[in-house]
Amino acid sequence: MPLARSLSMTSLNGLLQCEDEDLPVEDLLLFEISWEVTNKVGGIYTVIQTKAKTTADEWGENYFLIGPYFEQNVKTQVEFSEPPNPAVKKAMDTMKSQGCQVFFGRWLIEGSPYVLLFDIGSAAWNLDKWKGEFWEVSNIGIPFHDREANDAVIFGSLTAWFLKELSCQFDDKPNIIAHFHEWQAGVGLILSRSQKLPVATIFTTHATLLGRYLCAASIDFYNNLDQFDIDKEAGERQIYHRYCMERASVHCAHVFTTVSQITATEAEHMLKKSPDVVTPNGLNIKKFSAMHEFQNLHSMYKARIQEFIRGHFYGHLDFDLDKTLFFFIAGRYEFSNKGADMFLEALSRLNFLLRVHKTDVTVIVFFIMPAKTNNFNVETLKGQAVRKQLWDTAQSVKEKFGRKLYNALLKGEIPDLNKILDRDDISIMKRAIFSTQRHSLPPVTTHNMIDDSNDPILNTIRRIGLFNNRTDRVKVILHPEFLSSTSPLLPLDYEEFVRGCHLGVFPSYYEPWGYTPAECTVMGIPSVTTNLSGFGCFMQEHVADPEAYGIYIVDRRFRSPDESCNQLTQFLYGFCQQNRRQRIIQRNRTERLSDLLDWKYLGRYYMHARHLALSRTFPDKFEMEPSAPPKTEGFRFPRPSSVPPSPSVSQHSSPHHSEAEDEDEDERYDEDEEAERDRQNIKSPFSLGVLPQGKKKQHGEYRN
Repeated sequence: MPLARSLSMTSLNGLLQCEDEDLPVEDLLLFEISWEVTNKVGGIYTVIQTKAKTTADEWGENYFLIGPYFEQNVKTQVEFSEPPNPAVKKAMDTMKSQGCQVFFGRWLIEGSPYVLLFDIGSAAWNLDKWKGEFWEVSNIGIPFHDREANDAVIFGSLTAWFLKELSCQFDDKPNIIAHFHEWQAGVGLILSRSQKLPVATIFTTHATLLGRYLCAASIDFYNNLDQFDIDKEAGERQIYHRYCMERASVHCAHVFTTVSQITATEAEHMLKKSPDVVTPNGLNIKKFSAMHEFQNLHSMYKARIQEFIRGHFYGHLDFDLDKTLFFFIAGRYEFSNKGADMFLEALSRLNFLLRVHKTDVTVIVFFIMPAKTNNFNVETLKGQAVRKQLWDTAQSVKEKFGRKLYNALLKGEIPDLNKILDRDDISIMKRAIFSTQRHSLPPVTTHNMIDDSNDPILNTIRRIGLFNNRTDRVKVILHPEFLSSTSPLLPLDYEEFVRGCHLGVFPSYYEPWGYTPAECTVMGIPSVTTNLSGFGCFMQEHVADPEAYGIYIVDRRFRSPDESCNQLTQFLYGFCQQNRRQRIIQRNRTERLSDLLDWKYLGRYYMHARHLALSRTFPDKFEMEPSAPPKTEGFRFPRPSSVPPSPSVSQHSSPHHSEAEDEDEDERYDEDEEAERDRQNIKSPFSLGVLPQGKKKQHGEYRN
């Protein structure tokens, strides 16, 4: 079994050793507990879903996920089955016999892990009793009106009950590791520790509760981390009980982890504890056999987006689509936290720069952020109908023209082009042209917003005046709904849409990790992030020159908002100055960074956390050899040799650069040579970056 191999050898470079020969390591069971198992609420769902395959490969049949049962989710995601493990089955049967509904099966995702789901509603009659028990062990009271917190108490109590029934069958042997994600699962951890269950516990916070609330209030959060009265701030926001649940979970866990270094700093002040391990978030990377395949996908989906643009801007399509760049921002509608406020301000400044320099580049920016809407905008639907009608007209005339041309050539004649189109054809084309006339500007939103007068994005667009005028070089489209391939407007899934764009822009102020720029990276699409996001900090640690690899990192921590906005504007303007070949080269470099984000590499930090939990919980059974915990700085990409060694890598030294300069850079670029050098800089997965004695570091290889 994979787990037996990984622990029977000196696991993780010999850091963990089992001292009890009578304890078969293959009997260890790993449980991951989260409210987002089979239940998509936010980014934690993505973490667990993408990590499942790597963890299942390591643990095999001994890996289980625990979450809440929601019928609408389970119908399409879970295949029910009987538990193969007799101890798990017995614990479930005990709970079922006392009136709790427990479901077991396989989650139909990559890796097909086992899932154990508790029906919260079937156990709700125990709520008052369990809230009383939770009060007795923690002195944390849960108000009756907070349904989410009450559900967390039920879910946590059921989890602790299950772990107790399970551990009772093992005669106090160290057989169980329980990994809890976020405060909603924390009650189970607190109760397990209060009952002194022989379970090694890990708690991961993906974002602190109070941090998210404070940042949403437009407070200068990171420069005042040590100034906040934590209890007062939590009380004023009526989340004191939730905050206490989160903080108690952190301090009760044998091992505490966060997803990034920036969140580790935040947790140290908000939760009064530094994490034991930083566990960065990864993705399942699927490499194409042909290097150019992802470039082909970009061209294909870009053409699909261009079709939408032809309809949306009908009557105002006086810009060259071949010289049009597509930028986008996507995610939860958190106007300040996600950086939409700064992005809009930067777009206003970019529009000014492009107009002043009389550039022929047009930028179309999509805001993919779900908000409350009534339905599609009539004008937007009309635009797509007009586009389709024009296409049908053009095809009809083309077919008629082609038939006449074909017959003339068969007769050996050169047709008279003035006669090949008759009066009816001319009339049809004139009517088609008249149908494209419009007396209003192209809409800035694709849907009817329910409360558009108070919508922060629309209000900012009104303030800066980006109304899609003909003279604007920056056009804006708000799509307040997640993308779908079944949409009548923009029939693309999110992944297809991202591949068709040129740049993702995510200037977040509060972003513990940041899956959106990470997803751009693995698809070979450059992106803008910040040094306040976990992803941005991670890339700064790993890449010597992030801009050359298409990762633009805005400094929002040590600069004023206006300076940060100017920096973002310069990034966007510099990107607009690139020619097509430079963008292709940059996309190749960006796609090569995907190895950094593969769970095959990043899964080692979760391995380390589990081994550390075992050694702390059962020191007489497991021993962790003295060694520093693994750092996220596992390997580092050097500056590409084809990039000139100047501070402003992506910008030309003068506004009037010559074509010869571009040609010189193209001559220096060798895709195969750069790719091979990057591969040499990637260390093998699960290594800690420790070099054997006597081996010298090669050029471009770094170790922290």
